[in-house]
Amino acid sequence: MYVIIVYDVGEKRVGKMLKLCRQYLCWIQNSVLEGELSEAKLRELQIKMKAIIDESEDSVIVFTNKMGYNMNKQILGKERMTTDNFL
Repeated sequence: MYVIIVYDVGEKRVGKMLKLCRQYLCWIQNSVLEGELSEAKLRELQIKMKAIIDESEDSVIVFTNKMGYNMNKQILGKERMTTDNFL
């Protein structure tokens, strides 16, 4: 499935969160990652993210789409990393 993760975490946890997420997804912009993951890998990532975040302060949003090829993506300005899953 195609996954987009957006996070807003405390300054002390930003580096840990980015390092973790880059093991699974492509980093496309500050605090935004995207890519293909199996449901099992997504669950694994979510468990590891919960161990990093402070649930009373931090926010993580996970968008999933089983048919990523139906999504459009427009970029204004510089693209950090290219992905082939969008038209």
